[in-house]
Amino acid sequence: QLKLEAADGKKYATDCANTEGVFRIIQSIPSPKAEPFKRWLAKVGYERIEEIENPELAQERMKQLYEQKGYPKDWIDKRLRGIAIRQNLTDEWKERGITDKKDYAILTAEISKATFGMTPSEYKNHKNLPAKSKANLRDHMTDLELIFTMLGEKVTTEISEKEKPKGMPENKKVAKRGGSVAGTARKEAEKELGRSVISKKNYLENQKKKSLKPKNDK
Repeated sequence: QLKLEAADGKKYATDCANTEGVFRIIQSIPSPKAEPFKRWLAKVGYERIEEIENPELAQERMKQLYEQKGYPKDWIDKRLRGIAIRQNLTDEWKERGITDKKDYAILTAEISKATFGMTPSEYKNHKNLPAKSKANLRDHMTDLELIFTMLGEKVTTEISEKEKPKGMPENKKVAKRGGSVAGTARKEAEKELGRSVISKKNYLENQKKKSLKPKNDK
């Protein structure tokens, strides 16, 4: 139970459950009204088993999800490529003995700060994304932001594979160096473009603008 605010403004102890708990509750309900949810859970479970046997299916389903959300196909290609590069980086960190998620976050922040001058949390704030939301920053990046993110993480992976750093201090130095390469490239690109690569735009705002746009407005 958690104390939640009610309509009268007072807080009362209320029965709560996390996502996994809610699914287990649904599975235990004998009512026919719960059957559609149970069938959906069974379908999702079957799809996950398929993806374990054939990882390409996971990528294809992810692509479909982004398409359904309205992302352009060229952006989706970059996003999926970025996911693969990120996975290679985390695999490399595991090889170097880094396994804690908090350490991953610290190293990622080093790359981001060297690339864009901001940590991921600062970047989310820059894009006006809700602070407590689970919104993935990369889902709100422009094409160029994704490209430089990929560059920083790919170079970090390459340096790490070559030098095999040990412990957090050495890995932080490598992460900073990898991000610095992308940061330098970003600054050069900005000189040529005459504008900043770093954008305040986010996907939520883009969707809001689309929903407000008149249907006959081309």
